[in-house]
Amino acid sequence: MTKAERAAFVLTELERLYPETPIPLDHTSSYTLLIAVLLSAQCTDERVNTVTPALFALADNPADMAKVPVEEIKAIIRPCGLSPRKSAAISELSKILVEQHDGEVPADFAALEALPGVGHKTASVVMAQAFGFPAFPVDTHIHRLAQRWKLTSGKNVVETEKDLKRAFPEETWNKLHLQFIFYGREHCTARGCDGTVCGFCRTLFPDRKRAVKTKK
Repeated sequence: MTKAERAAFVLTELERLYPETPIPLDHTSSYTLLIAVLLSAQCTDERVNTVTPALFALADNPADMAKVPVEEIKAIIRPCGLSPRKSAAISELSKILVEQHDGEVPADFAALEALPGVGHKTASVVMAQAFGFPAFPVDTHIHRLAQRWKLTSGKNVVETEKDLKRAFPEETWNKLHLQFIFYGREHCTARGCDGTVCGFCRTLFPDRKRAVKTKK
């Protein structure tokens, strides 16, 4: 298969397998989504969803969160890991949203990425899922999948994002990145598939004999 044929197969099959793509992180607003995505760094979505109810019961908007002591935030989010860094970021970004953005999450990449604890991937998720802006958030797992399926030659998530945006129509990006995640978690996991095991890998590369060594 050519790269274009592989991309067409992936797009068609992911749509067949996952016609509905609910956002894995529980949230009620662009702000709660932002906080949930921030907490999901090096943490599972399932664990984030067990932590955020208590956090959002305490404060579910920037104005209220800005008043909560950092130590109180840290105590609640400790199960998510990196709690000192994440609690400080949540507190500081909440204050910035109040002071600089009228208490609203800005629908702007530059403004989002200027917030403490918010990188390009987090900003991309918020822009895509909260505001409907075409984006293709790429985490380490999507990066690995794209390499296994030879949709990218990128050595990092930045290069892979560019390749995936070129490989797929813009109108599919927001849904497709979630479909990648769903398939990866169910079939092409880091431990469960090395590029030779899951259905996609076997179909796309039936003659592949050796494990794929992904570039990080």
